[in-house]
Amino acid sequence: MEWNDYALDSVMQEVKRRLIKLPDGAEIPVIGQGTWHMGNDPFHRASEQEALRLGVRLGLSLIDTAEMYGEGRSESLIGESITDNRDHIFLVSKAYPNHATRKKLAIACDHSLKRLGTDHLDLYLLHWRGATPLEETVRGMEELKQAGKILRWGVSNFDTKDMEDLWAVPDGKHCVVNQVLYHLGSRGIEFELLPWMREHHVAVMAYCPLAEGGSLKSQLLKDPAVIKAAADHQATPLQILLAWAIRNAESDGIVAIPKAGRSEHVLLNAQAAAIRLSEEERRSFDLAFPRPSRKLPLDIV
Repeated sequence: MEWNDYALDSVMQEVKRRLIKLPDGAEIPVIGQGTWHMGNDPFHRASEQEALRLGVRLGLSLIDTAEMYGEGRSESLIGESITDNRDHIFLVSKAYPNHATRKKLAIACDHSLKRLGTDHLDLYLLHWRGATPLEETVRGMEELKQAGKILRWGVSNFDTKDMEDLWAVPDGKHCVVNQVLYHLGSRGIEFELLPWMREHHVAVMAYCPLAEGGSLKSQLLKDPAVIKAAADHQATPLQILLAWAIRNAESDGIVAIPKAGRSEHVLLNAQAAAIRLSEEERRSFDLAFPRPSRKLPLDIV
């Protein structure tokens, strides 16, 4: 697919204006690329690779995957797609909870590195909490850091109590990211978890920011407030949902990782970085999809 270079460069400049800093000073874009369900169908492989490469060109340099995604097929797809620009990519993968012991974590990491065709991950996450004691998992993560196989580590699908438990174990405070479900129709983290993470300088990686895989997506896209904002910004409703997810990205430390398997969708996602929602628009969204008024169980897809 051919794109106008000037138009693409303009989008890239907008994306690169919006970055957050991790505790070690590393800067990452507020919009990355998710890859759940990518790499499963050989028919779509070429278009998915093209989409990933375009995303990197546009500044969506964070690519998120997991050993669980297609049992390694997503990682293999990414590995084939980034051979020429690995140094410009912030690469994230995740380990199964049943691989969270020190020994199994090291093996799982090696397998992910092999599929991705790289010698290190920029960020390695525990996909969700399992039966392995957190202290052992943290030790495993720290050993991978010392070996140079990962540069930093974090967690996924951890609620506030899980984060407090993590903070109580040796080196648990080295966690830099918690990847959780977050979109306009799923705002539960705003009551307790998000403030906790902001206070403790843990970044939020918002998966499914467009409500992918959930029953709310159709309702969100048809909401009058979303439709009006889309018309006012000459954008699509999906772009408005993404703009909402990153509305406070810099102050709250939020990165959204929508999946896009086609170049057209990657471009739309990147363009959302330039959308700034007005206070009136934000209030209209709050009326349609209110902030939580109490602690809610952590949503998981």
